[in-house]
Amino acid sequence: MIQSLARGLEILDLLANAENGIGITEFAQHLGVDKSSASRLLQTLASYGYAEQNADTRRYVLGTRVLALSNSVLRRIPLRDTAHPVLRQLTYMTGECSHIAILSQGKALYIDQVESPSILRVETEIGTLSPLHCTALGKVLIAFNQLGVPESLKAYTPKTMTDPVQLKLHMELVYRQGYAVDDEEHVLGVRCIAAPVFDHRGRVAGAVGISGPIGRMPNDGVPKFAGMVMELANDLSRRLGNTSAT
Repeated sequence: MIQSLARGLEILDLLANAENGIGITEFAQHLGVDKSSASRLLQTLASYGYAEQNADTRRYVLGTRVLALSNSVLRRIPLRDTAHPVLRQLTYMTGECSHIAILSQGKALYIDQVESPSILRVETEIGTLSPLHCTALGKVLIAFNQLGVPESLKAYTPKTMTDPVQLKLHMELVYRQGYAVDDEEHVLGVRCIAAPVFDHRGRVAGAVGISGPIGRMPNDGVPKFAGMVMELANDLSRRLGNTSAT
């Protein structure tokens, strides 16, 4: 193992997981180095565009160079090209922003989206990694990949399920009904609905969903929206060669 390279990758992971950035002192403690060494490491990454320092908070975040690399990777994911016309159709049918995500690093990685034509819309930046337990796309990835439920579940809103037993029962419901709903569990005022996409081998290729304000996606409208999401998810599955898609 090349120690300096490993250390650099460890730093990128720390920056990626720090939602509000990371300060020099905290950074030094994580790596077990003194503050001057920590500062030099971060400044080196910043000089190459892999880290940036917020002028107000003095905390470091991932730099734009990482975004360029991630976009390069996303462009090489075949699923994204196949899914894009389906997402356009889903947005046309529902009027809401549509997304597709895959399982990556224990989270839902958004690889493409089509924006809603409405002025008030819910968008998620391509390349975003979102939690599994409180997003519709993430719930689908848990339920249909038959993943175990984590013991520790972070609360993002008062509606987030944080009881592993409750979440496990909820995942069984998601699996039975064929779709998942995020009922303001990740962001207040936002409702999301998602369904699984299967490849030619019958394996979960990803999840397709829509997101919108609860005013346009009320509780009594969920079955209608869910039907459209499942219809387009099945269409994408067929395009991927899944002959069992209904």
